Amino acid sequence: MSEKVTIAALQQMKRDGKKIAGVVAWDTPMARIADLAGVDLISVGDSVGVNLWGHETPLEVTMDEMLIVCKAVRRGTKRALVSCDLPYGPVQQNPKAAIEAAHRLMEQGGADMIKVDAAADFPEAVRALIDAGVPVFAQFGLTPQTAQKFGIPYSAQNSPQAQAAAEAADRLVAEAKMLEQAGSCMLDFTNSGPVAGAAVAKAVKIPVIGGFGGGPWLDGRVRLAHTAIGYADKWLESKTETYVNTAAAALGAFKALIEDVRAGRQIKG
Repeated sequence: MSEKVTIAALQQMKRDGKKIAGVVAWDTPMARIADLAGVDLISVGDSVGVNLWGHETPLEVTMDEMLIVCKAVRRGTKRALVSCDLPYGPVQQNPKAAIEAAHRLMEQGGADMIKVDAAADFPEAVRALIDAGVPVFAQFGLTPQTAQKFGIPYSAQNSPQAQAAAEAADRLVAEAKMLEQAGSCMLDFTNSGPVAGAAVAKAVKIPVIGGFGGGPWLDGRVRLAHTAIGYADKWLESKTETYVNTAAAALGAFKALIEDVRAGRQIKG
């Protein structure tokens, strides 16, 4: 097994110009497979609620639920660095609640690093977490909440026109620098775009990676594991290319299973 990935190692990858590869995962088997493949980072996202449990929004996920999925990923991960999201609630409540929640995810869940969503909107909580010894993976960028702050309609945030807005890029660079100066060890830039994304990655010394709306202009990418393998039922009809279409393969397998059962044949596996 390769040497375990650390925050320092990821920061060195940025200095060396080596892209960071990560996935979002929520269970032990997926984490184990991704770890064996050689990903550098496994992010335990609060997106589990929407993508796996049928929630309407990620705001429904609780601390207890995040602790369960964090533990599951930790059990399946040996080499990669494990980051876990703070769910909605503790950061919005107050810095003390954020620290207590973060320590719980690290001490009980086994997280190496804690991701704080919309971190630029909660600088006091970010600084309090860092002062308490919590490695912070700070998420910021254009979200439904922040798009309005930059005067950009959320429906247009991925357009070249939106990302080319100089004012937005300047503000995002300022936010990134603030989060770096506060002590964040990495940044998760949502909907970065090639203009603001490249500007931010150049402006700070810590790694800037992104999932949704990111691109090669960042220091690395994180992709939902279930998206990369086409796991969900939506991929049965989707025309979007994935690395493999697990949903289609599963549909075929279940049909074959049903056929064997109906015909009175021994089933496989």
